[in-house]
Amino acid sequence: MNKVISIIMGSQSDLETVQGGIDILKEFGVGFEVKVLSAHRTPKELVKYVETAPKSGTKVFIAAAGGAAALAGVIAAHTTLPVIGIPIETSSLKGMDSLLSTVQMPAGIPVASMAIGKAGAKNAAIFALEILGTADNKINNKLLNYKKDMAAKIREIKIKI
Repeated sequence: MNKVISIIMGSQSDLETVQGGIDILKEFGVGFEVKVLSAHRTPKELVKYVETAPKSGTKVFIAAAGGAAALAGVIAAHTTLPVIGIPIETSSLKGMDSLLSTVQMPAGIPVASMAIGKAGAKNAAIFALEILGTADNKINNKLLNYKKDMAAKIREIKIKI
């Protein structure tokens, strides 16, 4: 399976947050890979990976990082492919530091920033699929069914008072 989505985490500990997004990509049967590369601790390796990943089929990057959260921005600085940032919740500032670091990009270096934490990870996967779905009817149709199923589950809820 061609790995069209690349998920890069700044730390292995980010996997707990990112797992929900990974599960969605598995459900959709879309090829992806997950790497741990740090904007601060492995900057050369990160840049090398970002610059070569498109040759292996990557079409969208998802970056998960906490704290200073420079990961998504560094990726965006070295590619023209879409970059989606997942701000990881931190103990000191509850992820506000990660959110602001991810969303406050200079003009010309865009990063699509999702919500802090696990909801953001799931939305990053869905947003990546939506990007791919613009050129892939199979993915787009699966997304349409996914959203119909979500709506059906809401409609089935019966509140007893």
